[in-house]
Parts: sequence; C-alpha cells; structure tokens
Amino acid sequence: MVKNSFISVAFRAFQEKKKEKSGSVEFQVFNFTNKIQRLTSHLELHKKDYLSQRGLRKILEKRQRLLSYLSKKNRIRYKELISQLNIRESKNP
Repeated sequence: MVKNSFISVAFRAFQEKKKEKSGSVEFQVFNFTNKIQRLTSHLELHKKDYLSQRGLRKILEKRQRLLSYLSKKNRIRYKELISQLNIRESKNP
C-alpha cells in the first residue's frame, strides 16, 4: 500500500535524524503532521469533502494534545520538535 510505504520511508528519514522509536511522542507528532499535510492537499482539491474536514480536525486535536503533553514533560524536546517540523507554538503552553 502507498500509505504504509510512505510512512516507512518517512519513519526511516526521521529515525536517522533522531534515534526514536515509533511509539515516541516525537514520532507520533511527526506522523500526524504528515497526515495533516496529505489531508490539507486533498482538501484543496475537494473543498466540499466534509468528512475529511472532520478527520483533519480530529488529527489536529490529537497532535495538539501530544504537543501540550510534551511541552509539560520536556520543554527542550518540545522546542526542538516544533522547530524541526515548522509548527507554530501553541498559545496555551
């Protein structure tokens, strides 16, 4: 499947930069970011796909929860991750 191969290639690239496991918060945020980018490009073509919009909102909320958890537990890793993925820092730390 294309999705699995994309995730495995992205995971290898991410793992080379960081020696992280697939269950780590950083990898989960990285994976959600890739899904968000794919859904965003899909929604640019299909503006009235409301189910995909709902899915995008759910993924954004999950990523936000993981980022807030990471910012509470380890602020340095949080700062490195958002700079690496070019994510804006949340208003509510």
